[in-house]
Amino acid sequence: MGKVYIVGAGPGDVELITVKGLRCIKEADVILYDRLINHELLSYAKPNAQLIFCGKLPNRHAMIQEHINHSLVQYAKQGKVVTRLKGGDPFVFGRGAEEAEVLASHHIPYEIVPGITSGIAAPAYAGIPVTHRDLGSSFAIVTGHMREGKDDSIKWESLANGVDTLAIYMGVGNLPYICNQLLKYGRTATTPVALVHMGTFEEQQTVTGTLETIVDIALESNVKNPSIIIVGEVVSLREKIQWFEAQNQLSESVV
Repeated sequence: MGKVYIVGAGPGDVELITVKGLRCIKEADVILYDRLINHELLSYAKPNAQLIFCGKLPNRHAMIQEHINHSLVQYAKQGKVVTRLKGGDPFVFGRGAEEAEVLASHHIPYEIVPGITSGIAAPAYAGIPVTHRDLGSSFAIVTGHMREGKDDSIKWESLANGVDTLAIYMGVGNLPYICNQLLKYGRTATTPVALVHMGTFEEQQTVTGTLETIVDIALESNVKNPSIIIVGEVVSLREKIQWFEAQNQLSESVV
């Protein structure tokens, strides 16, 4: 019997993977990897490691989840060391728990290797802390879309009134609805909002506005997924402490 490691690859910057996560890549016989990982990480794999793309796009899946689950079980039963490499953290909107359930049901040894999630890392690279002593003492991670055919079960009223900072994943396509729900339940129209596209990658792009203006700004800037939406007063700190994009611009001007 082999073993499966369900590994968070981090948000994009190749140096943000954990030491343990990198070891799992180096030791794997088989790596099943997702679309949003930094592909540079695969260069650390053994020369004879089998690399299998499992990436998903909306309505276009390279491998359906059931096939991924089956592959994890199959390779482990062949005695192989398997690394399931996921963007961010495997337990934050990553289906890592579903895959762990399947492995457990087949009595296959496995470990979970946490990763830095983009809901914290992307705003940090944009100069936005998700908490701040003066501006935000609570923080919530929220999905920006529901499973197809499911009603919206997100408790928008509680989020609008009870949480200082929201990090909303996969929500650019639903941005008008998200803003309307927060406004509907009492969040002020002047609440700062940021969209961070491709967070921690070199091509990171950040736009800011308010709940009242961000939809138009996003359209004008043509912001697409993958992007994180940050809602809260902490966004105002970007003006003072943005560093990553400024650093990249300085490097480009020097070149």
